[in-house]
Amino acid sequence: MGYKMNAEAKKKKSTASSRATAKTKKATASAETTPPTHKSIPQHTLMPYKFEPYQTKPGEAYMNDQQLKHYRAILEEWKKNLMQEVDNTLKEMKEESVRVLADPNDKATEEEIFAFLLRARDRERKLIRKIEEALQQIDDKEYGYCESCGVEIGIRRLEARPTATLCIDCKTLDEIREKRTAQ
Repeated sequence: MGYKMNAEAKKKKSTASSRATAKTKKATASAETTPPTHKSIPQHTLMPYKFEPYQTKPGEAYMNDQQLKHYRAILEEWKKNLMQEVDNTLKEMKEESVRVLADPNDKATEEEIFAFLLRARDRERKLIRKIEEALQQIDDKEYGYCESCGVEIGIRRLEARPTATLCIDCKTLDEIREKRTAQ
């Protein structure tokens, strides 16, 4: 009987120990992989909305008025969303900059978050510039053609990346050149 109780006690001790180890591993893993949370950190990297893919009709001309209208709507909605993100971030940063943080660690964390947000907004500012250039190309009826070789970029590629200026072949060659010069 004494042996049975020792075995049960060992089993309980082992189970409790493994639960504690699992909790520690889980907490450590989430701390290592979880980025800092902040209201303004964008949860999207590209187009944050859904749109209906353009359905081509047999014999339809490439970049006709309907297609240009479709891409204009995509680009304008994307730009509007990015501009709202920028405005929200600036407003929030102004509100939070007046807070006085006594703890140096809190101050450092806040500064790191601000730096991250400013880098994100800088990338978005550059993206807004590309969107404006694409909208200008639509106005000039030059949208959808590769700026390097002049061939059609393609409807699906433009839906995936509406600011694309190169066809897939030229973009691939461009990336190969970049890799070679980086080495």
